[in-house]
Amino acid sequence: MAEPRMEKLKVSPHVRRVFINNIDSYASKCIAQCLSERVAGQTETEEEEERVKTRAFHVVGTVSGKYDVDIPYVLEEYLQPNRDELLAKLMDCDVVIYNITQYAEQVDEALWAVSALHNEMGRFSGSKMFILVSTVMTWACSKPIDPDVPFTDEIFWLRQAHPNFKPHIDLEEKVVKIGKTNRTLFSTYVVASGLQYGMGEQVFHYLFKASWLWPESEIPVFGDGTNIVPTIHISDLASVIQNVIEHQPKPYYLLAVDSSNNTLEDIVKEVASIIRPGKVQKRPFEEAFLNKDLSTREIDSLLVNLRMEAVHIKELFSINWLCETGLVDNIELVGEEYQKARGLLPIRLCVLGPPAVGKSTVSRKISEYYKLQYITLKETISETISQLEDNVRNADPDAENKDSAAEDKELLNSLRDSMKQNGGFLDDQLLMKVMKNKLVSNPCRKQGFVLDGFPKTYEQAQELFYAEEHESEDGASQMSSYGKKMMPEFVLCLGASDVFLKDRVMMLPERLVQEHNYEQKHFLRRLARYRGNNEKEKTVVKYFAEQDITPLYLEITSSDEPDCPLLMQKIFDMVDQPRNYGLTSQEVEEEERRKAEEKMSREAQEKAEERKEAEEAKHRAAHLEESTKSLEEMMKQKEEEVLEAKSLPMRNYLMEHVMPTLTRGLMECCTARPEDPVDFLAEFLLKNNPCNY
Repeated sequence: MAEPRMEKLKVSPHVRRVFINNIDSYASKCIAQCLSERVAGQTETEEEEERVKTRAFHVVGTVSGKYDVDIPYVLEEYLQPNRDELLAKLMDCDVVIYNITQYAEQVDEALWAVSALHNEMGRFSGSKMFILVSTVMTWACSKPIDPDVPFTDEIFWLRQAHPNFKPHIDLEEKVVKIGKTNRTLFSTYVVASGLQYGMGEQVFHYLFKASWLWPESEIPVFGDGTNIVPTIHISDLASVIQNVIEHQPKPYYLLAVDSSNNTLEDIVKEVASIIRPGKVQKRPFEEAFLNKDLSTREIDSLLVNLRMEAVHIKELFSINWLCETGLVDNIELVGEEYQKARGLLPIRLCVLGPPAVGKSTVSRKISEYYKLQYITLKETISETISQLEDNVRNADPDAENKDSAAEDKELLNSLRDSMKQNGGFLDDQLLMKVMKNKLVSNPCRKQGFVLDGFPKTYEQAQELFYAEEHESEDGASQMSSYGKKMMPEFVLCLGASDVFLKDRVMMLPERLVQEHNYEQKHFLRRLARYRGNNEKEKTVVKYFAEQDITPLYLEITSSDEPDCPLLMQKIFDMVDQPRNYGLTSQEVEEEERRKAEEKMSREAQEKAEERKEAEEAKHRAAHLEESTKSLEEMMKQKEEEVLEAKSLPMRNYLMEHVMPTLTRGLMECCTARPEDPVDFLAEFLLKNNPCNY
């Protein structure tokens, strides 16, 4: 059954009701959002003018239920309606848009929808429009007359589809044919979209994700990379559709592509450079089909080779393009959209504390958990010098940008001279320059960072994060974009007593002492300097407090505490959930395998413990039984000894005074054999009683 969701909107008699299929999918969702934000009476060139804030389009549509997305700009949503219910909804709409660029199964539904509406034309209360958002893959096998002459929508009847997109071109032809019946009452259009990008990505998502997760790795370019990939920003595609609705052009087949002619290699190189200078590697196109993150449709699309020009939309519409020159020229904008849409927001932390308190251990764990850049003073200086040396060494004397090479050489010499004059350290001015350059680098700006033990003073913090404030129109003081992007969101202060820190350093292996420069003389000097800096009126912690950043104080009392899960959990609770990708499919498999192995190991250990406990219980029971039996025998023997000891005087008495006379009496009785032997024995004992005085 259909499950509509209603939202209260300002209604206008001029508002068009627009239906879009699969409105929770990437392309349909973006188109719906762009259309719903359109204001009635507004034109592309009048966006800054004051208009009546009434929506030009009320968007409704079906949802697949596959995605858990929030689409508040949609008036009604229909979850899995049957054909009769869906037709009734379509009949209520002025415009019906079917997007078939993402899911092949929508081709059949789109064919049914346009045919059903055509059959119901007699019941229309007003004119209706059907727009099929198709794909340039219906041109994929077209043969150009001249490789340097682009395909245009003026010769759309010559197009030849990719084998996997034959149903799409059949549907395009059906839509065009139906629209010729009565264009005044029921007009139909086909908008053949280039590969869509922007607002979170779909077909290019694998490239963006790989660049984000593995900036050091080489991103594959499948095939030779020279194929020209026709593209369009999803917002520009929505603008094309909006213009079709508003202007109802005479041509019924329109190409929707930007003016770029970027090759696949061009695109991959630019996407790969979002975080760091891009690294790409050409791979045989067959390897693309081994990639679990790419569907067959996406691979077909990435390997397309079409030089195209959208003649009709340039001649007929005045579109305010967002990315007319394509993905490559607008990679910074598209990258920011990708981050925002995917929730890939940077997290910036600063970890402070005395030497040897465990800052590096905690910082590395935070960096690993949140996938942030780990920044130390020593590594940043070494990395900067190494990079400058490479730049100077590989500088091209014939290059146009000679000033940059000269600046690199000058900075490198300044760093070397400063370190030589200051015993291996940089003066504050150069130090701040190096650290600022690090913080404004792409990895730090886009992914975030953890600063390990820096800045150390109020003055360093002020210089490093200084951002000149300016007043907004309403008079409020605002921090510049640099300050907003570089200022840490969270500050973590680790504390410990001097006695604990000294004892901890004494227990460290010699290797770590040398690595961290913890020899007693140096360590005590660094500790005294840290305590001195924190006894001043203005401390680095006070600087962050002035910026409304409340530090989290954690006291370290055990050498194992920086590794303690409870301590790290306190930090994770403060920072909250990661704003990054979760585990990759491979990492998920490894994590599941690790958990399965741990479970098996734990179960085997539990069974072994159960067997051991059962054997011990059996052994204890046998030992108890043996002990009990031995005790019983011992007690019986003791009783017998006691009885024997007690019976000895009596036996002696009987043997001396009774048994001799009794024995003689019994012998006499046996000899005489009287009739009454008892009476005979009694008389004998009386007569012969030795005590009868």
